[in-house]
Amino acid sequence: MTDDWKRQLDRIHAEFVRRDDPAAWVTEADAVEASLRYPHLAVRGPVFGIAVQDQRSGPHWRVLKPVTDGTPQQARDGLNSHLWFRAKDDTDDAATRRALLAAVAVLEREPVDELEVLGLRYRVVRGDEFARSGDDGLEPPRPTDREPPESSWDGRHLTPTPDIDVVLDPDPGDTGVAAAALRLGLTDFAYAGTRFPTEVRRDSQRSVTTHPGIALLPVGFGVAERADKGWQPVGTLMPTPHDARRLLYGGMTETWPLVYQFDDEERAVYAQAAEAFRAAGRANEVRVAGTLYRIMRTERLVRIGPDGPEPPRPSDQDSYGPMKLHPTMDENGTVHHDD
Repeated sequence: MTDDWKRQLDRIHAEFVRRDDPAAWVTEADAVEASLRYPHLAVRGPVFGIAVQDQRSGPHWRVLKPVTDGTPQQARDGLNSHLWFRAKDDTDDAATRRALLAAVAVLEREPVDELEVLGLRYRVVRGDEFARSGDDGLEPPRPTDREPPESSWDGRHLTPTPDIDVVLDPDPGDTGVAAAALRLGLTDFAYAGTRFPTEVRRDSQRSVTTHPGIALLPVGFGVAERADKGWQPVGTLMPTPHDARRLLYGGMTETWPLVYQFDDEERAVYAQAAEAFRAAGRANEVRVAGTLYRIMRTERLVRIGPDGPEPPRPSDQDSYGPMKLHPTMDENGTVHHDD
Protein backbone atom coordinates (compact mmCIF):
# COMPACT_ATOMS: atom_id res chain seq x y z
CA MET A 1 0.00 0.00 0.00
CA THR A 2 1.40 3.40 -0.97
CA ASP A 3 1.59 6.24 1.53
CA ASP A 4 -1.08 8.13 -0.43
CA TRP A 5 -3.48 5.18 -0.22
CA LYS A 6 -2.83 4.82 3.50
CA ARG A 7 -3.46 8.52 4.15
CA GLN A 8 -6.74 8.39 2.23
CA LEU A 9 -7.93 5.28 4.06
CA ASP A 10 -6.89 6.70 7.44
CA ARG A 11 -8.90 9.86 6.72
CA ILE A 12 -11.96 7.88 5.64
CA HIS A 13 -11.66 5.58 8.67
CA ALA A 14 -11.54 8.55 11.03
CA GLU A 15 -14.61 10.12 9.41
CA PHE A 16 -16.45 6.78 9.48
CA VAL A 17 -15.79 6.28 13.21
CA ARG A 18 -16.83 9.86 13.94
CA ARG A 19 -20.25 9.24 12.34
CA ASP A 20 -21.16 6.84 15.20
CA ASP A 21 -23.65 4.89 13.05
CA PRO A 22 -24.13 1.32 14.37
CA ALA A 23 -26.03 0.23 11.24
CA ALA A 24 -23.17 1.44 9.06
CA TRP A 25 -20.70 -0.47 11.24
CA VAL A 26 -22.66 -3.70 10.70
CA THR A 27 -22.65 -3.11 6.95
CA GLU A 28 -18.92 -2.41 7.07
CA ALA A 29 -18.24 -5.64 8.96
CA ASP A 30 -20.37 -7.51 6.41
CA ALA A 31 -18.33 -6.00 3.57
CA VAL A 32 -15.03 -6.95 5.18
CA GLU A 33 -16.19 -10.54 5.72
CA ALA A 34 -17.39 -10.75 2.10
CA SER A 35 -14.03 -9.48 0.78
CA LEU A 36 -12.33 -12.35 2.61
CA ARG A 37 -14.77 -15.05 1.47
CA TYR A 38 -14.97 -13.73 -2.11
CA PRO A 39 -11.58 -12.12 -2.79
CA HIS A 40 -11.62 -12.25 -6.61
CA LEU A 41 -13.37 -9.95 -9.08
CA ALA A 42 -15.10 -11.43 -12.13
CA VAL A 43 -15.70 -8.81 -14.85
CA ARG A 44 -18.88 -9.22 -16.90
CA GLY A 45 -18.36 -6.26 -19.24
CA PRO A 46 -19.56 -2.74 -20.02
CA VAL A 47 -22.94 -1.22 -19.21
CA PHE A 48 -24.31 2.14 -20.33
CA GLY A 49 -26.74 4.78 -19.12
CA ILE A 50 -27.41 8.53 -19.21
CA ALA A 51 -26.07 11.19 -16.83
CA VAL A 52 -27.02 14.85 -16.71
CA GLN A 53 -25.19 17.95 -15.50
CA ASP A 54 -26.86 21.23 -14.58
CA GLN A 55 -23.99 23.68 -14.28
CA ARG A 56 -26.30 26.19 -12.61
CA SER A 57 -26.43 23.92 -9.55
CA GLY A 58 -22.83 22.69 -9.57
CA PRO A 59 -20.31 20.61 -11.50
CA HIS A 60 -21.58 17.18 -10.48
CA TRP A 61 -23.16 14.69 -12.87
CA ARG A 62 -26.26 12.76 -11.78
CA VAL A 63 -27.63 9.54 -13.20
CA LEU A 64 -30.74 10.16 -15.30
CA LYS A 65 -31.21 6.71 -16.87
CA PRO A 66 -29.95 3.56 -15.09
CA VAL A 67 -26.49 2.38 -16.09
CA THR A 68 -27.71 -1.08 -17.12
CA ASP A 69 -27.97 -1.02 -20.92
CA GLY A 70 -25.84 -3.46 -22.89
CA THR A 71 -24.87 -1.03 -25.69
CA PRO A 72 -24.39 2.73 -26.09
CA GLN A 73 -27.25 2.93 -28.61
CA GLN A 74 -29.71 1.52 -26.09
CA ALA A 75 -28.75 4.39 -23.77
CA ARG A 76 -29.11 6.92 -26.62
CA ASP A 77 -32.58 5.55 -27.30
CA GLY A 78 -33.42 6.08 -23.64
CA LEU A 79 -32.35 9.72 -23.91
CA ASN A 80 -34.33 10.07 -27.15
CA SER A 81 -37.50 8.93 -25.37
CA HIS A 82 -36.79 11.07 -22.31
CA LEU A 83 -36.54 14.25 -24.39
CA TRP A 84 -39.54 13.36 -26.59
CA PHE A 85 -41.81 12.82 -23.60
CA ARG A 86 -40.52 16.00 -21.98
CA ALA A 87 -41.61 17.83 -25.15
CA LYS A 88 -44.99 16.08 -25.10
CA ASP A 89 -45.89 16.23 -21.40
CA ASP A 90 -43.71 18.70 -19.51
CA THR A 91 -44.05 22.03 -21.31
CA ASP A 92 -46.59 24.31 -22.97
CA ASP A 93 -43.92 26.63 -24.35
CA ALA A 94 -43.33 26.34 -28.12
CA ALA A 95 -39.68 27.47 -27.93
CA THR A 96 -38.88 24.92 -25.23
CA ARG A 97 -40.60 22.20 -27.24
CA ARG A 98 -38.65 23.16 -30.39
CA ALA A 99 -35.35 22.85 -28.52
CA LEU A 100 -36.26 19.42 -27.15
CA LEU A 101 -37.47 18.14 -30.52
CA ALA A 102 -34.32 19.44 -32.24
CA ALA A 103 -32.28 17.27 -29.87
CA VAL A 104 -34.57 14.31 -30.58
CA ALA A 105 -33.98 14.82 -34.32
CA VAL A 106 -30.22 14.65 -33.76
CA LEU A 107 -30.57 11.41 -31.81
CA GLU A 108 -32.71 9.93 -34.57
CA ARG A 109 -29.93 10.27 -37.14
CA GLU A 110 -26.57 10.44 -35.32
CA PRO A 111 -24.90 8.21 -32.67
CA VAL A 112 -23.98 11.17 -30.47
CA ASP A 113 -22.79 10.61 -26.91
CA GLU A 114 -23.38 14.12 -25.59
CA LEU A 115 -25.99 16.83 -26.10
CA GLU A 116 -26.67 20.19 -24.49
CA VAL A 117 -30.35 21.07 -24.30
CA LEU A 118 -31.88 24.03 -22.47
CA GLY A 119 -28.82 24.49 -20.26
CA LEU A 120 -28.47 20.80 -19.36
CA ARG A 121 -25.64 18.55 -20.54
CA TYR A 122 -26.68 14.97 -21.26
CA ARG A 123 -24.05 12.28 -21.70
CA VAL A 124 -24.02 8.58 -22.45
CA VAL A 125 -21.88 7.16 -19.65
CA ARG A 126 -19.98 3.89 -19.62
CA GLY A 127 -19.63 1.61 -16.63
CA ASP A 128 -18.19 -1.81 -15.92
CA GLU A 129 -20.15 -4.58 -14.23
CA PHE A 130 -18.35 -7.04 -11.98
CA ALA A 131 -19.05 -9.62 -9.30
CA ARG A 132 -16.98 -11.07 -6.49
CA SER A 133 -16.07 -14.74 -6.52
CA GLY A 134 -14.55 -17.26 -4.12
CA ASP A 135 -14.05 -20.98 -3.72
CA ASP A 136 -17.79 -21.70 -4.00
CA GLY A 137 -18.43 -19.40 -6.97
CA LEU A 138 -20.08 -15.99 -7.29
CA GLU A 139 -21.01 -13.98 -4.21
CA PRO A 140 -24.69 -14.22 -3.23
CA PRO A 141 -26.57 -11.36 -1.51
CA ARG A 142 -25.25 -10.22 1.86
CA PRO A 143 -27.37 -10.13 5.03
CA THR A 144 -27.19 -6.31 5.02
CA ASP A 145 -28.30 -5.86 1.39
CA ARG A 146 -31.61 -4.04 1.21
CA GLU A 147 -34.81 -5.94 0.48
CA PRO A 148 -38.14 -4.42 -0.65
CA PRO A 149 -40.65 -3.58 2.12
CA GLU A 150 -43.06 -6.17 0.71
CA SER A 151 -41.63 -9.37 -0.74
CA SER A 152 -44.40 -9.98 -3.27
CA TRP A 153 -44.06 -12.90 -5.69
CA ASP A 154 -47.07 -12.05 -7.85
CA GLY A 155 -48.24 -9.19 -10.04
CA ARG A 156 -46.10 -6.56 -11.71
CA HIS A 157 -44.54 -5.08 -8.58
CA LEU A 158 -40.93 -4.01 -9.09
CA THR A 159 -38.68 -2.07 -6.76
CA PRO A 160 -37.62 1.27 -8.31
CA THR A 161 -34.03 1.41 -9.54
CA PRO A 162 -31.66 2.99 -7.01
CA ASP A 163 -29.55 4.51 -9.81
CA ILE A 164 -31.71 7.59 -10.43
CA ASP A 165 -30.17 10.85 -9.16
CA VAL A 166 -27.02 9.13 -7.88
CA VAL A 167 -24.15 11.62 -8.00
CA LEU A 168 -21.17 10.24 -9.91
CA ASP A 169 -18.56 11.30 -7.38
CA PRO A 170 -15.21 9.49 -7.07
CA ASP A 171 -14.85 10.73 -3.49
CA PRO A 172 -18.32 10.80 -1.90
CA GLY A 173 -16.97 11.05 1.64
CA ASP A 174 -19.87 9.20 3.28
CA THR A 175 -18.96 5.58 2.61
CA GLY A 176 -17.12 3.05 4.71
CA VAL A 177 -13.51 2.00 4.57
CA ALA A 178 -14.27 -1.14 2.51
CA ALA A 179 -15.93 0.87 -0.27
CA ALA A 180 -13.11 3.41 -0.24
CA ALA A 181 -10.52 0.63 -0.44
CA LEU A 182 -12.42 -0.89 -3.38
CA ARG A 183 -12.43 2.43 -5.24
CA LEU A 184 -8.70 2.83 -4.68
CA GLY A 185 -8.03 -0.75 -5.69
CA LEU A 186 -9.96 -0.31 -8.94
CA THR A 187 -8.03 2.81 -9.97
CA ASP A 188 -5.61 0.81 -12.12
CA PHE A 189 -8.19 -1.71 -13.31
CA ALA A 190 -8.00 -2.45 -17.03
CA TYR A 191 -9.03 -5.35 -19.24
CA ALA A 192 -6.32 -7.96 -19.69
CA GLY A 193 -6.03 -11.38 -21.28
CA THR A 194 -6.44 -12.74 -24.76
CA ARG A 195 -10.22 -13.09 -24.50
CA PHE A 196 -10.37 -9.30 -24.98
CA PRO A 197 -9.48 -7.96 -28.47
CA THR A 198 -6.40 -5.75 -28.77
CA GLU A 199 -8.39 -2.55 -29.31
CA VAL A 200 -10.53 -3.27 -26.23
CA ARG A 201 -7.45 -3.72 -24.05
CA ARG A 202 -5.86 -0.59 -25.52
CA ASP A 203 -8.94 1.58 -24.86
CA SER A 204 -9.24 0.15 -21.35
CA GLN A 205 -5.63 0.94 -20.51
CA ARG A 206 -5.99 4.47 -21.91
CA SER A 207 -9.02 5.13 -19.71
CA VAL A 208 -6.90 4.54 -16.58
CA THR A 209 -5.09 7.77 -17.47
CA THR A 210 -7.92 9.80 -19.02
CA HIS A 211 -10.52 8.90 -16.35
CA PRO A 212 -8.60 7.94 -13.19
CA GLY A 213 -11.42 8.44 -10.68
CA ILE A 214 -13.78 5.63 -9.68
CA ALA A 215 -17.45 6.15 -8.79
CA LEU A 216 -19.38 3.14 -7.49
CA LEU A 217 -23.04 2.72 -8.40
CA PRO A 218 -25.63 1.06 -6.13
CA VAL A 219 -25.22 -2.69 -5.95
CA GLY A 220 -27.51 -4.84 -8.11
CA PHE A 221 -28.56 -8.47 -8.23
CA GLY A 222 -29.03 -11.03 -10.95
CA VAL A 223 -29.36 -14.71 -11.75
CA ALA A 224 -26.40 -16.86 -12.75
CA GLU A 225 -26.27 -20.49 -13.83
CA ARG A 226 -23.40 -22.88 -13.29
CA ALA A 227 -22.11 -23.92 -16.71
CA ASP A 228 -19.22 -26.08 -17.90
CA LYS A 229 -16.91 -23.06 -18.22
CA GLY A 230 -17.99 -21.26 -15.06
CA TRP A 231 -20.93 -19.09 -14.08
CA GLN A 232 -23.05 -17.44 -16.78
CA PRO A 233 -25.43 -14.51 -16.06
CA VAL A 234 -29.08 -15.09 -16.99
CA GLY A 235 -31.35 -12.09 -17.47
CA THR A 236 -31.00 -8.48 -16.46
CA LEU A 237 -29.77 -6.59 -13.39
CA MET A 238 -32.36 -6.14 -10.63
CA PRO A 239 -32.43 -3.61 -7.73
CA THR A 240 -32.84 -6.05 -4.80
CA PRO A 241 -32.17 -9.73 -4.09
CA HIS A 242 -35.91 -10.42 -3.96
CA ASP A 243 -36.48 -8.86 -7.37
CA ALA A 244 -33.80 -11.22 -8.72
CA ARG A 245 -35.54 -14.14 -6.99
CA ARG A 246 -38.81 -13.11 -8.67
CA LEU A 247 -36.97 -13.03 -12.00
CA LEU A 248 -35.70 -16.58 -11.44
CA TYR A 249 -39.12 -17.79 -10.27
CA GLY A 250 -40.81 -16.28 -13.31
CA GLY A 251 -38.22 -17.84 -15.58
CA MET A 252 -38.89 -21.32 -14.22
CA THR A 253 -42.68 -21.00 -14.24
CA GLU A 254 -43.44 -18.85 -17.29
CA THR A 255 -40.61 -17.62 -19.51
CA TRP A 256 -38.42 -20.69 -20.00
CA PRO A 257 -41.25 -23.16 -20.69
CA LEU A 258 -42.39 -20.88 -23.54
CA VAL A 259 -38.96 -19.97 -24.92
CA TYR A 260 -37.57 -23.52 -24.79
CA GLN A 261 -40.91 -25.22 -25.61
CA PHE A 262 -40.91 -27.54 -22.59
CA ASP A 263 -43.02 -30.66 -22.74
CA ASP A 264 -45.43 -31.48 -19.91
CA GLU A 265 -42.83 -33.42 -17.93
CA GLU A 266 -40.26 -30.60 -18.14
CA ARG A 267 -42.88 -28.04 -17.13
CA ALA A 268 -43.75 -30.10 -14.07
CA VAL A 269 -40.10 -30.47 -13.03
CA TYR A 270 -39.43 -26.73 -13.26
CA ALA A 271 -42.75 -25.82 -11.61
CA GLN A 272 -41.97 -28.07 -8.64
CA ALA A 273 -38.49 -26.56 -8.25
CA ALA A 274 -39.92 -23.04 -8.55
CA GLU A 275 -42.50 -23.60 -5.81
CA ALA A 276 -39.87 -25.07 -3.48
CA PHE A 277 -37.63 -22.07 -4.17
CA ARG A 278 -40.51 -19.67 -3.45
CA ALA A 279 -41.53 -21.49 -0.27
CA ALA A 280 -37.98 -21.14 1.08
CA GLY A 281 -38.46 -17.33 1.21
CA ARG A 282 -34.99 -15.88 0.87
CA ALA A 283 -33.22 -18.80 -0.78
CA ASN A 284 -30.36 -17.85 -3.08
CA GLU A 285 -29.92 -21.14 -4.94
CA VAL A 286 -32.04 -23.73 -6.71
CA ARG A 287 -31.04 -26.81 -8.68
CA VAL A 288 -33.34 -28.04 -11.41
CA ALA A 289 -32.83 -30.50 -14.27
CA GLY A 290 -29.15 -30.78 -13.42
CA THR A 291 -28.46 -27.03 -13.49
CA LEU A 292 -27.61 -24.90 -10.46
CA TYR A 293 -28.95 -21.33 -10.40
CA ARG A 294 -27.75 -18.71 -7.93
CA ILE A 295 -28.81 -15.18 -7.02
CA MET A 296 -25.61 -13.19 -7.47
CA ARG A 297 -24.53 -9.83 -6.13
CA THR A 298 -23.29 -7.44 -8.83
CA GLU A 299 -21.31 -4.21 -8.51
CA ARG A 300 -20.65 -1.47 -11.06
CA LEU A 301 -18.10 1.27 -11.49
CA VAL A 302 -18.01 4.41 -13.64
CA ARG A 303 -14.69 6.05 -14.44
CA ILE A 304 -14.47 9.80 -13.85
CA GLY A 305 -12.15 12.27 -15.58
CA PRO A 306 -11.60 16.03 -15.36
CA ASP A 307 -14.75 16.65 -17.43
CA GLY A 308 -16.93 14.07 -15.76
CA PRO A 309 -17.96 10.45 -16.36
CA GLU A 310 -16.40 8.39 -19.12
CA PRO A 311 -18.42 8.14 -22.37
CA PRO A 312 -18.41 5.05 -24.61
CA ARG A 313 -15.03 3.95 -25.91
CA PRO A 314 -14.19 3.56 -29.63
CA SER A 315 -14.10 -0.21 -29.18
CA ASP A 316 -17.58 -0.43 -27.62
CA GLN A 317 -19.96 -2.12 -30.04
CA ASP A 318 -23.52 -1.35 -31.13
CA SER A 319 -25.80 -3.93 -32.73
CA TYR A 320 -27.92 -1.28 -34.49
CA GLY A 321 -27.87 2.44 -35.20
CA PRO A 322 -30.01 5.52 -34.55
CA MET A 323 -33.63 5.46 -35.70
CA LYS A 324 -36.94 7.23 -35.33
CA LEU A 325 -38.62 5.94 -32.17
CA HIS A 326 -41.70 8.15 -31.81
CA PRO A 327 -44.24 9.86 -34.07
CA THR A 328 -43.55 13.37 -35.34
CA MET A 329 -44.57 16.16 -32.99
CA ASP A 330 -44.94 19.81 -33.95
CA GLU A 331 -44.03 22.79 -31.79
CA ASN A 332 -47.61 23.05 -30.54
CA GLY A 333 -47.44 19.56 -29.07
CA THR A 334 -49.61 17.89 -31.67
CA VAL A 335 -48.52 14.30 -32.35
CA HIS A 336 -48.92 13.17 -35.96
CA HIS A 337 -49.49 9.43 -35.72
CA ASP A 338 -49.91 9.03 -39.46
CA ASP A 339 -46.30 10.14 -40.14
